[in-house]
Parts: sequence; C-alpha cells; structure tokens
Amino acid sequence: MNLKPLLLLGCLVLPVQFAGAQNPAPAASAAAEDAISGKVAETMTTAGYTYVLVEHAGKKDWAAAPEFAVKVGDTVSFAASLPMPNYHSKSLNRDFDQVYFTGGITVNDGGAKAALPPGHPSLAGAGSPTLPPGHPALTAAAASPNLDLTGIKRAEGGKLVQEIVSSAAKLAGKEVTVRAKVVKYNAAILGKNWLHVRDGSGSAEKMDNDLTVTTSAAAKVGDTVLVSGKIVVNKDFGAGYKYAVMLDDAKVTVE
Repeated sequence: MNLKPLLLLGCLVLPVQFAGAQNPAPAASAAAEDAISGKVAETMTTAGYTYVLVEHAGKKDWAAAPEFAVKVGDTVSFAASLPMPNYHSKSLNRDFDQVYFTGGITVNDGGAKAALPPGHPSLAGAGSPTLPPGHPALTAAAASPNLDLTGIKRAEGGKLVQEIVSSAAKLAGKEVTVRAKVVKYNAAILGKNWLHVRDGSGSAEKMDNDLTVTTSAAAKVGDTVLVSGKIVVNKDFGAGYKYAVMLDDAKVTVE
C-alpha cells in the first residue's frame, strides 16, 4: 500500500465526510477548545448519523457522530478536533455554519457513548475498528480484492503506479496520467470519492504497488480507469494524519 501514513503522537485519525455532505473543507486551524461539553438543545438522525446542537459556555455548536441514542436535555461531551465550516447536508437539506465530526460523543457522563459501527473509519476520540472493504487503506497490510491486473496498458505519455510512488518527491506538483484498475473504493469522505488503483507494477513489500486517488467521479471495484491529476505529497488532512503520496481531486474516466 502506497500511502506510507505518518502517525503523529501515536494516534491514527482519519477525518470522515458523513453521508449526504457536499464538498466541505476542513477548518484552517484546530478548534480553540480541546473538548466541548454541554446540554443538547436539538438533535436529529439521518443516513446513519446523529446530529446534536450543544449549548456550552454561552455558545451553541453542532456535532455529528455515527447514530446513537440521545435526547434534548441530555449532557454530552466530545473532542473538538475536527470542525468543518459551511457544511451542507444533502440528506437533511440543511446548511450549518459549522459541524464538529467525531466518533466519540459521550452522553450523560458515560451512560452512553456514540460508538463507531463495525468497519467504520476511526475518528477523533474513537477506537480503531477494522476498515470496511473499499475504504482508503491505512496500512500496507490492508486486504485488497484478488483482481487480475495483467494486460493493463500504460497510458499514452503516462506513468505506472510504481513510478509515481517511488518518484513522488521529484514528481510532486506535476500532472500525471495513469491507467490502472480500481481495487478499493469508498464514497463521500471529506466530500470526495476515494479510490485505490493498481496496475500490476511495484510490490506490496516495497509499498509502491498502490496509489490513492480522490475524485468527484464515481467508479467501482474492478473498473479499469484512466486517472489524471497532480501528484501531492505529505497531504495533511489534520488531526495528526498525513498521506505520503496521492493524486488529489483527480479526473477519473472509467474505460
């Protein structure tokens, strides 16, 4: 797996775009508070996630986590590590000035806790569940479908996955094209669809056989795709997590 994530402070955290969101951007800086505690003034559940409007210190802030039991008047607390401003939820058809996304909302001083469902990507304040098939892989050991990668022709004027990964530092910021097969896919994380693509070049041992791509285009596991985009190195999504190399906001065409 090609990501070679840098784990800072011994904590692996991946910010997640919840279902129904539309192109939010992470806040430029971390929240002023490390944690927020207060009473729930409003709550709603949609598409498997629960939103709570929390009153605290004379302010009101929205937070969202995988679906959990809570009601107006409950006291909740959560890590204030991933605020997303100007957030639009398609499933709610509602705009929010800001929403804190977290996987660790504690209700009534620990009487209940918003737990990540099995296979959900880990979030601030949560544990480390197993990633679901198709999620952007976090380690080289992550399983991939047993797909036939033979016969994939190099894109005209393009590069192989192994060439991109092994020469990422030299190629950073440059446009590249690669033809490969989608081995993993996950939609709507941080407003993007995430693909892992391979073309048979490189090796798992050297971690240069797999390339991560974010895009607005849709695809499915097994598709052969032509990918064009700029090589990005040390992509920092905040919360102490970085990608060593990837193609961000790439153009993806299913062939």
